[in-house]
Amino acid sequence: MPRPRTKEDLMIAAKENYEKLNVLITKLSEEELSTPFDFSSDEKKKEAHWKRDKNLRDILIHLYEWHQLLLNWVDTNLKGVPKPFIPAPYNWKTYGDMNVEFWKKHQNTSLEDAKEMFHKSHKDILELAGRFTNEELFSKDVYKWVGGSVLGSYFVSTTSSHYDWAMKKLKAHQKNCKKK
Repeated sequence: MPRPRTKEDLMIAAKENYEKLNVLITKLSEEELSTPFDFSSDEKKKEAHWKRDKNLRDILIHLYEWHQLLLNWVDTNLKGVPKPFIPAPYNWKTYGDMNVEFWKKHQNTSLEDAKEMFHKSHKDILELAGRFTNEELFSKDVYKWVGGSVLGSYFVSTTSSHYDWAMKKLKAHQKNCKKK
């Protein structure tokens, strides 16, 4: 499916990828759940996240924290308080450091708690998206605080696109586990 450009497509893609991700998670074996992620032997996997996340909990927490960024950003700006999407001291060039802080913050979070947090935040994101019209989500210059983009692109990035990222990572881990 191409990147959503309408509210209807956004909602469909978010729900479909959420379901696909959850099906993939339910099919993870005990070995896959208990084996730490290790992508060090794959030269193509150079981005920091391939080293950062070590298990399913880390992935779910990452998704949850990005949901929180969106929920807080939209809520604060709608109340008239200007706030950037990426909170200080981070920015779009240093958000990788922010992701590491999210990872550190949740090293004592259980997998069960991470699942609950992720499921609730996904639901909250869809509820929030549902409050906006198609025009509010996908027309430029509706909200000054969105900058040169459209609000809907943030919803796409934190849902369906991020869920794709999570599924790719889990499938790569499954493939690694089969090699052993």
